[in-house]
Amino acid sequence: MSRQVFLYDPPERFVAGTVGLPGRRTFFLQASASGRVTSVALEKAQVAALAERIDELLDEVVRRTGGNAPVPAVAPTDIADTAPLDAPVEEEFRVGTMALAWDGEEQRMIVEAQALVELDVESEEDLAEAEERMLQDEENGPPMLRVRLSGAQARAFAKRALDVVNAGRPPCPLCSLPLDPEGHVCPRQNGYRRGA
Repeated sequence: MSRQVFLYDPPERFVAGTVGLPGRRTFFLQASASGRVTSVALEKAQVAALAERIDELLDEVVRRTGGNAPVPAVAPTDIADTAPLDAPVEEEFRVGTMALAWDGEEQRMIVEAQALVELDVESEEDLAEAEERMLQDEENGPPMLRVRLSGAQARAFAKRALDVVNAGRPPCPLCSLPLDPEGHVCPRQNGYRRGA
């Protein structure tokens, strides 16, 4: 089977968003350009990790270039995207592995999200070897979303992604677990049910 790569270089829009109510949300990355839209599903923790790592990588690029890279220190407000995901949201695949890189020649952030694949292996060593082979196989690997962003686009993506992650249910002030609208059984209150 030939690998399917959804390439956006550059995208007109690249955002993280959700479908559903807090507590039951499904998280997506969505890229679009020239009437084409690609949506891939992933976990909330993956969205948070991706946004944090993008900010860290951009900060490192600024540090190493002495501030000469075209990377803003904070997300530019003029390109902030607060619109919902483009409908209909049709999942191309569920994300397993993600990768980030900075292309110094083109001054672009490269974000890759690869489909989740189950591997049938006997040991941890075999698993590591199989994962490495799969990642290196440009021709026959699992589907992949590859997006190339400017520094400003990457900062704006990271800010929105963190905002989306933090827009869920508020945490309990005692145990930090999410509060449910129906009530919350707090372990720190020894099971006493608190209202939201």
